[in-house]
Amino acid sequence: MNPIIETLTGMNALSDQVVAMDLLISAKSGIRNYAMAVTEAGTPEIKEMLTRHLVEALDMHEQISTYMAEKGWYHPWDTNEQISLDLNNINTALNLPTL
Repeated sequence: MNPIIETLTGMNALSDQVVAMDLLISAKSGIRNYAMAVTEAGTPEIKEMLTRHLVEALDMHEQISTYMAEKGWYHPWDTNEQISLDLNNINTALNLPTL
């Protein structure tokens, strides 16, 4: 989206939030895939390598979720607050002007 339009509509912060959430979801997916791959590894060397990647993915997830929590975009321990935030984001998206 055009930066001027983002600023005028207030979407600049929401765009950052959407990108961060997409990254967080991708990190979670990667963690699940690495965990499954570790259990299916055929050799100790492959298992060790996949375990290292799993730990790195967990670290990345922690960094992303901490960043989002600090920004107020993610409330993993407060379900009601997260639902409220999600509903607010949905309403914002639904009320965007169409071009």
